Amino acid sequence: MTPERIPPRRAGLARIRALVRKELRQLLRDPKTRGIIFVSPILQLILFGYAVNTDVRRVPTWVVDHDRTLESRLLLDAFTASDYFRVVGTHDDPSTLRSALDGGRARVGIWIPAGFAADAKGGRSPAIQVLLDGTNSNTATVAQGYAQRIVNEVATGWAEAGMAGRAGGGTSGGVELRARAWFNPSLLSQVYNVPAVCGVIVLLMALLLTAMGVVREREMGTLDQLLVSPLSAAELMVGKTVPVAAIALVQLVIVTAVALLWFDIPLRGAPAVLLLASLLFILAGLSVGLFISTVSQTQQEAFLSMFLFLLPAIILSGFLYPVETMPELFRTLTLANPLRHYVEVVRAVFLKGAGITDLPVQFSFLGVMAAGGVAVASHRFRRMVG
Repeated sequence: MTPERIPPRRAGLARIRALVRKELRQLLRDPKTRGIIFVSPILQLILFGYAVNTDVRRVPTWVVDHDRTLESRLLLDAFTASDYFRVVGTHDDPSTLRSALDGGRARVGIWIPAGFAADAKGGRSPAIQVLLDGTNSNTATVAQGYAQRIVNEVATGWAEAGMAGRAGGGTSGGVELRARAWFNPSLLSQVYNVPAVCGVIVLLMALLLTAMGVVREREMGTLDQLLVSPLSAAELMVGKTVPVAAIALVQLVIVTAVALLWFDIPLRGAPAVLLLASLLFILAGLSVGLFISTVSQTQQEAFLSMFLFLLPAIILSGFLYPVETMPELFRTLTLANPLRHYVEVVRAVFLKGAGITDLPVQFSFLGVMAAGGVAVASHRFRRMVG
C-alpha cells in the first residue's frame, strides 16, 4: 500500500507555517526581546510625544521699561499672562538686554521707550523693541509671532476702550481679524508629532527584526541547516518576514491605542485606511531590512547599515522638518522615502479624516515601493541562498 502523496502546494504551506511558528517562538521566548518588541514602542512613543515638542512656553524674558506708566505695565502683564513669556529680570539700562541675551539668562528682551503711553493716547503709533536670541531659530520665530499677536490684542483692546485705534498697529481701518486653526485648534505640537512617531517606531522595528534575524541565523550556523532543508528560497523568505509583519501590526495597534488613550489624539479617518497604508509601509520596510540582511555578514554590520538608512529616512520624512522648507534636491529625494508618504497618510487620516481618494499620490508611492522593494529583496535573497 503506497502512502498518500501530499500536494506540493500543501506541503509548501505546511513548511512555511512550521517556519513561522519557529520564528515566533524564537522572537518571543526571550524576555528581553519581548520587552523590546512590546514595551519599547510604548516608552518611545511617550518619550517622543513629550520630548519632541515645538511649543514655546515660558520663554525667559528681560524687560527694560522706560515709560513706567499704566499702559506699559498693562502691556507687560499681557506678555506674562499669556504663559508664553516669563520675566526673569528688569533693569533701567538698555545695555543689560545685550548682556542678558549674551549670557543666556534670557532669550527675549523687551524695551519700552519713554513716551509709549503718550503716543498711544495721542493717536500716534507707539513702538516697542523686542530682541530675540536667534541661536534657536524655531523658538525665536515662534516667540516673535506670539509677541506680535499679544501687542495686536492689547492695541485692539485699547481701541475698543476708546484709546487711539492705531496703538501698536492693532486695528487697521476697523477690520477685525478672527482666526481659527482647523484640525488642531489648540495648535499643540503633540497632536502633529505623535501620529508621525507611530510610523518611525513601526519602521524601526520592521528594519531591526528583519535585518538582524537572517544575519543572526548566519552567525549561529542555523542558516545552513535551513538551506539544506526542503524549504525553497521563497518559502524561507516568507517564513522570515511574515512573523515580523505580524509583530509590526501588533505594535501599530499598541502605539495607536497609546496615541488615542494617553495623548488624546483624534482618529477622524477610517481605521481600514490606516491599516492598508500600514501594510504597504510595513512591506516596504521589511524589504529594506531583508535587503540589508543579504549584504551584511555580521549583526554589527547589519545594525550599522540599518541606521545608515533609518536616520536619513527620518530626516527626509517631514517628521521633524517640513519637506516644503528643504532645498529642491532634498525635496526630490524625499519622494523615494516610504516614511515620508506614510507620515503624510497617518497625519491626514488621524487629523483630517482623509480617505484613499484624498491621498492617491501617497498610496501610489507606497504601493510601488512595497512591490518594488519586495521584488529586489527577493532577488537578492534568492542569490544569497542559491
